[in-house]
Amino acid sequence: MKEEQLSFLIVRHDNIGDLVCVTPLIRALRKKFKHAKISVLANSYNAAVLENSHDIDDIGCYTKAKHCDSWRDVVKAYYHKLKLLVELRRRRFDYVILASPGFSPRALYMALMVNPRHIVGFVGEGERERSRYIDVPVQRRGGESLHEAQDVFRLLSPLDIHGEPPRVCISPDRQLQATVVSKLGVSSLRIGVHISSRKISQRWPARKYIEFIRRIHEKYDAEFLLFWSPGGEDNSFHPGDDAKALEIMQAVHDLPVKAFPTVHLGELIAGLSVCDKVVCSDGGAMHIAAGLGKPILCFFGKSSAARWHPWGVPYVLLQPESRDVEDVDMDCALSGFERLIQINLQQEMPEDSMPTANSQQPTANSQQPTANNTIACGLGLEFVIA
Repeated sequence: MKEEQLSFLIVRHDNIGDLVCVTPLIRALRKKFKHAKISVLANSYNAAVLENSHDIDDIGCYTKAKHCDSWRDVVKAYYHKLKLLVELRRRRFDYVILASPGFSPRALYMALMVNPRHIVGFVGEGERERSRYIDVPVQRRGGESLHEAQDVFRLLSPLDIHGEPPRVCISPDRQLQATVVSKLGVSSLRIGVHISSRKISQRWPARKYIEFIRRIHEKYDAEFLLFWSPGGEDNSFHPGDDAKALEIMQAVHDLPVKAFPTVHLGELIAGLSVCDKVVCSDGGAMHIAAGLGKPILCFFGKSSAARWHPWGVPYVLLQPESRDVEDVDMDCALSGFERLIQINLQQEMPEDSMPTANSQQPTANSQQPTANNTIACGLGLEFVIA
């Protein structure tokens, strides 16, 4: 079959960061099959990640039942999902790629509803019966130690696409971005600070954000955008941080800090896109910042740094031994930010002034005290213990 006649449907129906980590797969697929039709099946929670992508032709979007407010909305959601699957079935895709790192019965069910010529997906030992409809299987074994982007990228091997994944990539809505810019002043250093996280172990306290903002402003004369998920902290679906944001804003009212609550994902993408650097905990916002090419200072609690660190951008990762972000102390955070600045400066240095192979550089085997906090500094896949 000619390349221009090939059609692909990529299925990833999980969280925001999960879909961001699929963008290297999408980019590589487009590079290999420039004239093919590439579609994505996503949900209303994460679809905005790809709304402005140049690598896909269209997005099929459905709403999960758990994202509905009433039983009537649930019924409507199931109806529209069924209608979408019927429409996709009519298109008779050549390949459906189940872009999850493990076997997903729900994703396979949707693929079978679409009825493509081939289904590409991971299969594991003991899953032969459940995964018998995956006619282009990739062994799940071997991906456990990889980054999420690397692991999912292995699904392209049957299509003769190999090597390291490119960096994650997201494009903001230009109109939303222009609206954000119109509300800001001129600054030589604009830092995005995202304070929200669903996981309790990933939350840095308001008092520490306040001191961090003051100390960084004092040293760098920086401007800040404060991002958070609006709403109350008692929201069972997605806790909001209105109270935390108010505490921070009141404490730094004399500094150039702009409040930026984000109801819609597109707003968060547009806001982060105008920042020079981003400070946040592991989560969807961190992966979005990476997709926008931003250097990141990130806090990790009870999540795997090796699996979920920012992909393809300069970053400094702070993870305390307790695996509770609250225990990241101020000296460690400030040192981490300083290290992030240094990484950027090294990138911008001309080749003849870059450190040579014989220069004294920290390595992954360095053992230096860090006040009980592990600092993993990296550029792309390179980890350094600072």
